[in-house]
Amino acid sequence: MNVLKRRIGLEQEFFLVDETGYLSERADEFLEGCHLMAQTQGLNPKYFVPEFVKSMVEINTPPADTGTELGRVYLKNLKLALSAAQQMGLRLYPLSSYPLHITPVMRDQPNYHIQARTVGYEKFLHAGKCTGTHLHLEVPPGVIDPGVAISYNSTSEEREELLNIYNLATACDSALISLTRACPFYEGQAIGLAAHTTRYRGSETFGWEGVYTDLQPVGGLMPYALSVEGLVEQQFARYYAWLQAMEKAGIEPNLFKEAGVSLLKSAWNPVRLNNLSTIEIRCIDSNYPLVILAVITLLEKAADRVRREKLTVRPAKEMQIFEVVGDRLYVPDFEYLSGELLYTSATEGVKNPKVKAYVDSILQFASAAGGEGANFLAKLSKHLDHYQTIEAGILQEFTPTTAQLPLDDGLRLVRECCDKLEAQVSWIDTENPLAALDADEGLLLQQH
Repeated sequence: MNVLKRRIGLEQEFFLVDETGYLSERADEFLEGCHLMAQTQGLNPKYFVPEFVKSMVEINTPPADTGTELGRVYLKNLKLALSAAQQMGLRLYPLSSYPLHITPVMRDQPNYHIQARTVGYEKFLHAGKCTGTHLHLEVPPGVIDPGVAISYNSTSEEREELLNIYNLATACDSALISLTRACPFYEGQAIGLAAHTTRYRGSETFGWEGVYTDLQPVGGLMPYALSVEGLVEQQFARYYAWLQAMEKAGIEPNLFKEAGVSLLKSAWNPVRLNNLSTIEIRCIDSNYPLVILAVITLLEKAADRVRREKLTVRPAKEMQIFEVVGDRLYVPDFEYLSGELLYTSATEGVKNPKVKAYVDSILQFASAAGGEGANFLAKLSKHLDHYQTIEAGILQEFTPTTAQLPLDDGLRLVRECCDKLEAQVSWIDTENPLAALDADEGLLLQQH
């Protein structure tokens, strides 16, 4: 099989709101409308799916051969969803956290109740208050085995490719956090942190109260895989950590299996192996289409270069950036990646000199792959000093005079974000979506 022809896929979560900006729990009705509209347009309705709370939905794509093709189907499905919402007096809010206080209503399904009981209901509700974007990088078909993690029948070349893409995705974690920070408000407060990162994965080390604060093997960033055996051991160690947590919460193991949760499905880490024969990258904030297209371009080009040049991706002691030496791509060592770099990415972002140098090295590495989108990455690298996240742009306009964001301001913010989502989807050329990155200088110096 030609190792260069690997596909890429996307999932993006959205909050469903009414025309005033309040959260709506009409997800089931909205999704039914999407399914009917998809059937009339000859599209697959399975790419419009519910989330675990009734005010959140997920829009997915089929696997695509290129970033351009992925952008096309992503925008096509998003346009359909926006149209269905409009017919119902609803809108899609695209950013990573709803800016005002909310109490999500969880669906009554066994697997969700198991997760909530295991981590604690209050903690688990953080997952219903923030949204993410998941990007899938395909690995050789069959190399991932849902029962034993990595197939015994796979070849050494297939396993090595899996390790390299897994390590690449792991090494990009803090860059994706830094570049995609979307909403500065969480529960009505400007917390000064990347809310989706801190409230979802959590961290006892940094004092981040999140879903997986006390269960980092299950929801935190896991170390690089230096060998196939090490990656397999990591999967089973995580699985047993989850079983132990369930037992501690008084949940029978058979309930877990009956809910359909298995070795790989018990992982909610920022980077994980997926049954779909992909490495799933889950650390990206939900955001506007232009930001998502930029991330698609960055990850596609980085993975493409690793495969084309047959680079071995490994961490190096005290390495803080990406650096190619011969046939090796050296990446930041895990202690730095999961420590200082993660913390500064979730607090200061690309304004921090070390974070900027690290992000810049990834942009340069990916842009060297060439092809469509490479010029944008090179330009972003050149102008990284002026890059402004969506989060920073919002703070310039919505600077609360009190600790709590006023209700009227919060609802206005939601409506403006919905406006911007709809405007971007409208003007981006669906046939050539990556061209929008070069056409829109605002992505280099973003304004809300």
